[in-house]
Amino acid sequence: MILHALHQLYQRRARSADPAERPAPIGFEEKAIPFILELAPDGRLVLIEDTRTPDGKKLIARTERVPAGVKKTSGIAANLLWDTAEYVLGVVTEQPGKIAKPERIREQHAAFRARIDALPESVRADAGVAAVLAFLDHLDLDALASQPRWDDIRTGNPLLSFRLRGDADLVCQRPAVRAAWTELNDESEADGICLITGERAAIERLHTAIKGVWGAQTSGANIVSFNLDAFNSHGKAQGGNAPVGRTAATRYTTALNDLLAHGSRQRIQVGDASTVFWAEERTDLEDDFGLVFGEPAKDDPAERTERVRALYESFLTGKYASQHDATTRFYVLGLAPNAARLAVRFWHVDTVANLAHRITEHVRDLAIVPDRRDPPPPPSLFRLLSACAAQGKADNIPPNLSGEVVRAILTGNRYPATWLAAAIRRCRAEQNVTVLRASILKACLNRSTRPRPNGEKELTVSLDPDNPNVAYRLGRLFAVLEKIQEEASPGLNATIRDRYYGAASASPVTVFTTLMRLKNHHLGKLDKAGRVVNFERLIGQIVAGIDDFPTHLALPEQGRFAIGYYHQRQAFFTKATPETTDHPEGAKP
Repeated sequence: MILHALHQLYQRRARSADPAERPAPIGFEEKAIPFILELAPDGRLVLIEDTRTPDGKKLIARTERVPAGVKKTSGIAANLLWDTAEYVLGVVTEQPGKIAKPERIREQHAAFRARIDALPESVRADAGVAAVLAFLDHLDLDALASQPRWDDIRTGNPLLSFRLRGDADLVCQRPAVRAAWTELNDESEADGICLITGERAAIERLHTAIKGVWGAQTSGANIVSFNLDAFNSHGKAQGGNAPVGRTAATRYTTALNDLLAHGSRQRIQVGDASTVFWAEERTDLEDDFGLVFGEPAKDDPAERTERVRALYESFLTGKYASQHDATTRFYVLGLAPNAARLAVRFWHVDTVANLAHRITEHVRDLAIVPDRRDPPPPPSLFRLLSACAAQGKADNIPPNLSGEVVRAILTGNRYPATWLAAAIRRCRAEQNVTVLRASILKACLNRSTRPRPNGEKELTVSLDPDNPNVAYRLGRLFAVLEKIQEEASPGLNATIRDRYYGAASASPVTVFTTLMRLKNHHLGKLDKAGRVVNFERLIGQIVAGIDDFPTHLALPEQGRFAIGYYHQRQAFFTKATPETTDHPEGAKP
């Protein structure tokens, strides 16, 4: 199903009227080539072009369409008219941590030359190919060493290719080379039934590596791979155990590599899962899905802020879901590294309309009054997951949590209980309820109690003074007591939250009796008698729904405590209306 959907995506893009969207034809691939050797017709080196451009702290090489690379293993195999510096020039590079092997490098360079010599004579007579052969015949490493970029090549072993002076295309892109390469890559005799197309085809033995998955090997990893006898069956070897035609394999790997490519707008990082998404036909959701869940560009955090805000408003009003059809299918694929292979962390298929509805539900469930320091639009899913990890580091996100959360969003089911528990643990460990954790707690708790046969009230976006839940009221009370302390002793380095939040949210009876006595001392420090009266009135309104302080709060109730605390804290900083000017911020008369 996954490979079939990727195969369809390749075919869809191949039909596109936009040349930039059309993928590389069969037998070719898009490759980032950092350095291009520009040659004169007689093979003399003119210059070394550096195609790299700054992208933050990195240098990103320009992508070129080149003949598809061979499957690199421990053996020696050269690409046609492009490869690493060791293959192209036979130079011994000085890479950190790598032991130089001059004899092997000589063999690599010989294999590179042999690959060109194997071309038909008519192709070798092409001006560009002839220039490359002349360059290799009179290869002068001393002349290369005088070039400005030589040190980068010698120490990095980057990919190199050739261009004839005066040409816009690379030598490997010249018509004669393209025609010869296409002919060489024509399907050979069919030897099996392709599982993707259902037709007889030449079965691909080794599938092209998938690159761009965060944490996987830089050389790429595979979805379809059989490299041990224990994985084989019925006398089949390697790709024969999962027969996919050569053309179909090229199509699905090309489509997936394009989705995972640097700068792709159809990929996001969700925990340890590199997530890609696409639809059967072109749809706005292919652009908007990444806006909802992905991170903004690092060099411009405010990029598309207004568009994101407008998008969230359309989700909240239901307008977005109503604009999409109920037939076009949408695919979401999450991939995680697993040695030389890729693990499918999650795979979801739904219609565009249903998915838009699910995203709308997710946005509504997360909606909460924003912290003054963290204005809307809501953050990415990656930041939500990081908010529940120790030290806010992505490496500390539980491996399966991202997949479970995405699955809950896309299916409309309950969020995983582990997400709720992780958010509560971070609130207690750091003695702080952030807007991200408050959003998570609200979403998890509201979904966990649907449907509500007992008429239990949902947690609201902002302060709900009428919410009867004891834990929610205790959270509000704790926020009020902290506010009294802050006003009584301005400039405190630590408040009661820093000392008592964890105990108050888990075992209220052990803390609140002490805090209620302390608040009388703090109220005595306030200069304005009206302020004291208003605080006392607000406390009275809150404790009116509390018969006694509980000895223990279960995990969901600790979440409601945190939401009550967060709501009340934000209410204090909400601008008071004229009717409530004489009362504490957020308090009713």
